Amino acid sequence: MKKLAITTLTATALLLGAGGVNAAEEKYVTIGTGGQTGVYYVVGQSICKLVNREQSKHGIKCTAPSTGGSVANLNAIRAGEQDMGVAQSDQQYKALKGEGDFEAAGPFAELRAVFAVHPESFTVVARKDSGIKTFDDLKGKRVNIGNPGSGQRATMDALMQEKGWDTGVFQLASELKAAEQSQALCDNKIDAMVYVVGHPNGSIQEAASSCDAVVIPVTGPEVDKLVKTYPYYAVSTIPGKMYPGSDNDIKTFGVTATFVSSTKTPDDTIYVVVKAVFDNFDRFKKLHPAFANLEPAHMLKDGLSAPLHDGAVKYYKEKGWLK
Repeated sequence: MKKLAITTLTATALLLGAGGVNAAEEKYVTIGTGGQTGVYYVVGQSICKLVNREQSKHGIKCTAPSTGGSVANLNAIRAGEQDMGVAQSDQQYKALKGEGDFEAAGPFAELRAVFAVHPESFTVVARKDSGIKTFDDLKGKRVNIGNPGSGQRATMDALMQEKGWDTGVFQLASELKAAEQSQALCDNKIDAMVYVVGHPNGSIQEAASSCDAVVIPVTGPEVDKLVKTYPYYAVSTIPGKMYPGSDNDIKTFGVTATFVSSTKTPDDTIYVVVKAVFDNFDRFKKLHPAFANLEPAHMLKDGLSAPLHDGAVKYYKEKGWLK
């Protein structure tokens, strides 16, 4: 199957005018996203929408096809098949260091961060009748800790290890997939579930609406230590009133959706893309509910382990956000 994601192409467009033929250089850039139903796809499409509004000024045409997600995007950027892409902060870190899925390829020293996008929060959802109000209340309860290999399971394992817990602290530790857990909660087969996800999320909305489930805060010294130790974690807040029964802001932590590139992508290209987003920031924030609470100060640092791309640094310095 032919790959949709193509590296930066420089095409010569022949513009026919009254005086003859003028050659104008047009650049094509590709942003790797994720599945079409996910937020990563919206991130890429939204960035391209803003870049393409000014195409007549800068000559860059942006496309954002659906891809396999974080790991696929990072590998495609490394191979020169994409210019930019969206990736979870933990996968950004592991690609940079040559760990996990990237061990065979080795460290990706040319990887560059552009900015962070929305937080993907470690989210605990509990039945209202379970009596669970804090993470520690999960002890002795029926908890879906996530299927092996999933993001939520990896994050749950990390927090449990920090707390000195194993699965024996629960009455039941189920390993249902993300798509199965809301129904299990509503069917009273489990008391609580964990999910690493951007908000708002339809599955959590369903649980909150159908069976009075509530979102539980995840805070404390163990969380603080994880965030301090691992650069791909960041604190996050799930806004109040996003879900029925959860009126107040809910503090937790998680990974961050990040926007990345490499040193192969020219500085002026990255500058144009970053400028398109932040010069139209209010418009960008309205393109998906997960973007509504974004703040530039956090987007320059949260979950970013790779160095900032020089093209992004140029814009941030012009705005006075970096010295």
